[in-house]
Amino acid sequence: MNAAKAGDLVMLVAEDRKQFILTLQPGEEFQTHHGVLEHDRMIGKSFGARLDTHLGSPFHMLEPTLRDLLLSTKRRSQIIFPKDIGYILLRLSVGPGTRVLEAGTGSGALTLALAWAVGQTGRVVSVDRRADMQRLARENLERVGLANRVDLLHGDIADPPAFEPADALFLDLPSAEKALEPALACLRPGGRFGAILPTANQVSDLLAAMSEIPFTDVDVCEIMLRFYKTIPARLRPADRMVAHTGYLVFGRPVERSGPPVGE
Repeated sequence: MNAAKAGDLVMLVAEDRKQFILTLQPGEEFQTHHGVLEHDRMIGKSFGARLDTHLGSPFHMLEPTLRDLLLSTKRRSQIIFPKDIGYILLRLSVGPGTRVLEAGTGSGALTLALAWAVGQTGRVVSVDRRADMQRLARENLERVGLANRVDLLHGDIADPPAFEPADALFLDLPSAEKALEPALACLRPGGRFGAILPTANQVSDLLAAMSEIPFTDVDVCEIMLRFYKTIPARLRPADRMVAHTGYLVFGRPVERSGPPVGE
């Protein structure tokens, strides 16, 4: 039986589908307008269990997924959406043991996902010029127990600090083309590169800069996600969909071709 333990993150889902994520602590209480639920009653219960508050309101206790954690991230800026993050992790081949460099920490949603993916043996280095955003990102990482996998550096990736070369590099910057060359100095040979940009002209500027490096395996894409109403007798698309959130750019920096043999 997969039972919840003290210190575990759990997600409580109400009948109205509202979700609450908390860390189980002996002696603490979960308080909401639906009523009070003691943490001690949740500790030792199997995930999926139903628990009723003192007012009789039912909740189901689940293990939060990475998507759940991302959507509950406290934010002061637009976060990268889960639909984009999933493909970013795939294209950058982020997994246990990977070293990732991120420029543009923001509220830390992607930072959190990277830390989740690299496991205990990997490392995430995230650079941002705004100390206030990095403080928020640290809070978000500490809330889910992933802060020990991340180095948050206050500074500019255009003047990168010295550290071990990364396996993957991701830029979330408005003028990514200006930071491209210095940032690539932090990427190991053959490493993976990615970026997200909101407008097409910014993508054009980045592609022009990438052509000077040069890069191979270059792609530009955007990901759209459409949900469906889950009514068996009337299955149809939801009234709204998550459409354009940003352009994703990927590539692999390679050596510039030398002069022909004999010249």
